[in-house]
Amino acid sequence: MKAVILGTTGYTGQVLLRLLSNHPKITRIYPVSSSIAGTPLLEFDPGLGNAILEKTKDCGNAFCTLDQAVEAQGDVVFAALPHLKSAQVCAPFFGQSVVIDLSADFRIKDHSTFIKAYGQEPPRPDLLAEAVYGLAEWNRDQITKASLIANPGCYPTASLTPLLPLISQGYVAGDVIINAMSGISGAGRKAKENLLFCERTETVNAYSPGTSHRHCQEIQQEVSLRTGKAQQDSTVYFTPHLVPIKQGMAVTTTCQLNPGVSDAEIAQAYKAAYQDSPWIRIVPAIPDTSQVRGTNRCDVHWHRDGDRIFLMSVIDNLYKGASGQAVQNMNIRFGFDERTGLPEHGEV
Repeated sequence: MKAVILGTTGYTGQVLLRLLSNHPKITRIYPVSSSIAGTPLLEFDPGLGNAILEKTKDCGNAFCTLDQAVEAQGDVVFAALPHLKSAQVCAPFFGQSVVIDLSADFRIKDHSTFIKAYGQEPPRPDLLAEAVYGLAEWNRDQITKASLIANPGCYPTASLTPLLPLISQGYVAGDVIINAMSGISGAGRKAKENLLFCERTETVNAYSPGTSHRHCQEIQQEVSLRTGKAQQDSTVYFTPHLVPIKQGMAVTTTCQLNPGVSDAEIAQAYKAAYQDSPWIRIVPAIPDTSQVRGTNRCDVHWHRDGDRIFLMSVIDNLYKGASGQAVQNMNIRFGFDERTGLPEHGEV
């Protein structure tokens, strides 16, 4: 199989390059850069191993142009591009390759909601109906037939994974409160003063609270879609925090349970949802981000306090929150074991 990576020089593109270099089903990789085409890969990123050289020999072991990638006719295209730009750059590949878009351009189906989140109309509204939301554990069947997969955001992945089993069973009453913490790489590779090491170390701050963060609309869409029959629609209130680590995400979600929901029913809801999901673990203690760093896992712990439940989840925002889930979606789409080419064990 041939894979194209658009936006290879960002964090998610770099992780994709590493994952695909070790993926046994990928034989050729075309890493695209609009700014440094022709630059040798190992010169730009000396951290890459020699395994990448065989798979990128068609483009001289260097970044290639968009035209070269289009000519290569990749089986799958990963678009690790900025929001509101991705759909335009991907245009030559629609209908020709399976496109897995890591931006937000196809995640939100409702036009007014998209405008609220991103300040403008969806860039390709004609493709929204066919785009499958790539929350892998919840949309496997649709992903197997998809030509366009909208890879979820990192915050929604870490928030929805512990929440949806309860929402879908109608166990949640009222609003959902989510507090989330992300490493600095979640903001992307940007030369911004507030992301400099000296500005971020030894400090933590919240931002875009309530319903103002754009990922809140994405989470709300999926919660509303899966609301249980006996449950009123829940409003999601989401507050992200930036913490002084490079990568990793920890989310605590709080909600009230409907009367009569037992611990056994909660445990069964998680078992039913994830017993066949190799990347989701329900763990007996509150997990740390270090336990999942460098993996495609989402570890979840739940704690009940009377009629309230607290859901703790951790992911690596660059893996399960972005590139890892994109490769997982590729595996599902092409009929591979969804664990193929993905790391399971946390870094020591």
